[in-house]
Amino acid sequence: MQDFTGKVAVITGGAHGIGLAMAQRFARDGMKIVIGDIEAPRLEEAERSLAAAGADVRALVMDVTVPEQMQALADLAVDAYGGVHVFCNNAGVAGGGLEWEMPLSTWEFVLGVNLWGVIHGIRTFVPLLMKQDAAHIVNTASVAGLVAPPFMSPYNATKHAVVAISESLFHELALVGSNVKVSVLCPAWVNTGIGSSERNRPEHLREQIAEDQNAALSGIIQGYLDAGMSPDEVADHVVRAIVDERFWILTHQGDEWMAAVGARLDSVRDRTNPVPSALG
Repeated sequence: MQDFTGKVAVITGGAHGIGLAMAQRFARDGMKIVIGDIEAPRLEEAERSLAAAGADVRALVMDVTVPEQMQALADLAVDAYGGVHVFCNNAGVAGGGLEWEMPLSTWEFVLGVNLWGVIHGIRTFVPLLMKQDAAHIVNTASVAGLVAPPFMSPYNATKHAVVAISESLFHELALVGSNVKVSVLCPAWVNTGIGSSERNRPEHLREQIAEDQNAALSGIIQGYLDAGMSPDEVADHVVRAIVDERFWILTHQGDEWMAAVGARLDSVRDRTNPVPSALG
């Protein structure tokens, strides 16, 4: 896709972080914007800021884990603008700890948003994208979809799944002769609010977790996030990948994470035990 002017972009998790940065960048490139997010106050502020900057924007409070609400986001885009050209399956949360100590609710929370949200997005939006002469889907995974650091098992599992789903989707769309292109976004640390994902955990998945169990890990992760790449820079990578019709969006190519990816691939090829991947 070379020309974004007048086209329609839909972004989940669009009220902040990478999602909002993508919405802002797409709007500057002349696209009409639809953002969905579960946080109503942040979504309202994002919609106001986008509109104030001149964007033609619509917003919907929605939960990506509920397929009917994903459909409502699609309906909003079609009703307002007649179709969708770019869909960013971006909403995500984090959660971790020792695998055998984490409550089942943590697994359910992270898999619900990061995996089922992506599945619902693909099932809902790919048929709409296929109606266009040129369209693109961007699935937000992570470098944690390419390596497996400790204490992040639910997150790692979902991001590995998103990479696999995206790669399969890439092949499937090519085999059926579709014009829809696919990218998978695999950033390392980005300065976002994902470290405080617990604020959006639904009541039915809340369990009492000892504060000292995750406090140290959360503090370490927040430090890496605070020093991470700007979401605006990630959005620039996304736009360039769409223009280039490039599948892999590896934002931190010069980072030690890429060395960790290489070491993991070497261990697979050489059939050696996994090399530990540090958090940062």
